[in-house]
Amino acid sequence: MKKQIAIAALTIGAFVLGTNTIQAQNTTATTTVNITLNDVISIDAGSTAIGNTVDFNYATAADYNSDQTVTKANSLKVTSTKNFNVKVKAGGANFMNGTSTIPVNVLTIKAAAAGTMGGTKNAVVLSAADQTLVANAPLGSALTLNLDYTIPAAKSSSSDILGKPAGTYTQTVTYTATAL
Repeated sequence: MKKQIAIAALTIGAFVLGTNTIQAQNTTATTTVNITLNDVISIDAGSTAIGNTVDFNYATAADYNSDQTVTKANSLKVTSTKNFNVKVKAGGANFMNGTSTIPVNVLTIKAAAAGTMGGTKNAVVLSAADQTLVANAPLGSALTLNLDYTIPAAKSSSSDILGKPAGTYTQTVTYTATAL
């Protein structure tokens, strides 16, 4: 009987001590969270300048004697972790139609109304050299730039365009966003 009482006492003691130990266990945990940042600058998908066309049509005398402007909303959507510039250039000195040419400087590109991209905006007469379209645009996500493409009447009614064979003249225009 003494054995049974001793075993019972030891069991109760172990239970009390075990319960005490459970209550004393750690109830908090600490972890470290890291956020790793990399510099990013991107002309985002959804920019209408990616794979799109700008079409001018000269079908009447009035077309040749007036300014023509084509506005493209969301031409560029830029995400950048730093302030940036946007530059533009033509893929060559001329719009081409077989061996017939029109100089690229007939086209002016400038920021249109609206859009969320800040910075200093410049009207650019297109050339094959990089030119700054937007200078010191502030950092941001999916900043939009709407563009006006204009061929002024002074160019469309000049020998730059008049007297050229009928047809479609083509040239690529490249935009480059560069972090400052």
